[in-house]
Amino acid sequence: MKKIFIAGVALFGLFSCQQDKIAYVDNTTLINDYQEKKDIEAKFKGKLETFEKKTDSLSRALQSEAQAFQAEASKMAQNKAQEKYEQLMQKRQQIQQQVQQEEMQLQQDSQEQIDSLVKKVREFIKDYGKNNGYTYILGANEAGSVLYGEETKDITKEILKALNDKYSEKK
Repeated sequence: MKKIFIAGVALFGLFSCQQDKIAYVDNTTLINDYQEKKDIEAKFKGKLETFEKKTDSLSRALQSEAQAFQAEASKMAQNKAQEKYEQLMQKRQQIQQQVQQEEMQLQQDSQEQIDSLVKKVREFIKDYGKNNGYTYILGANEAGSVLYGEETKDITKEILKALNDKYSEKK
């Protein structure tokens, strides 16, 4: 009986001495330095440049048309000039609406891809934690969810390397 009691106390002591494995990652650094995010940004930067060129081209064409109208307006009959002016205003409004819709679509597409990326990173961290025996992996960010952490508990670089390695394999 005494041996069972001693064995029970020893087991209790062994289990109570086990500590949780806790680490943290700097969310901002992790996301910003992740190669897939950089690739997404580069892709959308290219799309944005194309969009801006198209917008500039449309603006210049409309401006040229308006200048030509101004030069001819004094030679036109008033009702004909008014009609042409209204057509130009209508065309300008259509271009503005088109540009606004394309810009909103571009922003929406970009946000969807970034949201998907963040979800993927969270899932990766969750799996990483499970596979490496972590009880908790906390996220440090600007909002201050981790106000202090020993540098030895910061696994941002490890996870970033693993994420980038996995992404490189898919390319």
